[in-house]
Amino acid sequence: MSALRHRPVREGRRWAALVLVTTTLGIAVWCGGVCESQVVSTPAQSAGAPAVAGQSRVPLDGVVAIVNGDLILESDLDAEERMAAFQPFRDQTAVTREQLVDRLIDRDLILQQSQLQAEPEISDAAVDAELAVLRKSIPECVADQCETDAGWERFVAGQGFTLEELRDRWRQRMEVLQFVEQRFRMGIRIAQPEIDEYYRKTLVPGYEKQGATPPPEASVADRIQEILLQQQVNSLLDEWLKALRAQGSVRVLGAESPEPGEEQP
Repeated sequence: MSALRHRPVREGRRWAALVLVTTTLGIAVWCGGVCESQVVSTPAQSAGAPAVAGQSRVPLDGVVAIVNGDLILESDLDAEERMAAFQPFRDQTAVTREQLVDRLIDRDLILQQSQLQAEPEISDAAVDAELAVLRKSIPECVADQCETDAGWERFVAGQGFTLEELRDRWRQRMEVLQFVEQRFRMGIRIAQPEIDEYYRKTLVPGYEKQGATPPPEASVADRIQEILLQQQVNSLLDEWLKALRAQGSVRVLGAESPEPGEEQP
């Protein structure tokens, strides 16, 4: 007899179903996602015994982390790496596996919290509008002629996604940003002295180091305000995520030294 445990599918994220397949010999096999129809090798079969009719092989999509019962899979890490192609102004520094895992854990925690509050839905029109700007902003898109629908679809397929998969993943990112914006950004106010200090101590020395003339403060004040605002949001968000990790159950498989609130595998 086989038992199945399923988690609901959330838009924009692959929620892994936990599938417990019990073979006729009582061997339990766990797999993430949808178990494909192939043959499961049991000890008896590996010794040369014939396969039992109706058995199926379960390709294992390795579990990387468990966040309050939700799985992060190896395929999620792979997809996150491929999504980097859709960040036209990304930092070119290589991202480590550990950083990818942390990013997905943080995203999972935010999405779990967003489900607890009534958040405005991200409309299809809003997603399409952002993707329309995105396809004009990716330098690598030029060769694939992304200004055309066929070229854009070709570029997206080259990263291993369908257009619908990309829309779902982009919608998820918009949901995360919307949650962070509403929870942390709205109450932050940047005072003029903070802008003056950043201009004097950070921006001007940076220009002088490059032998360039710094622009007038008035012309960059809005940009400085945005930078300072984002710094404060990031600081608040980091502290909030640390608290969520400590209060919940975050298990990173294969981690040698889990952070506070994380379980050792």
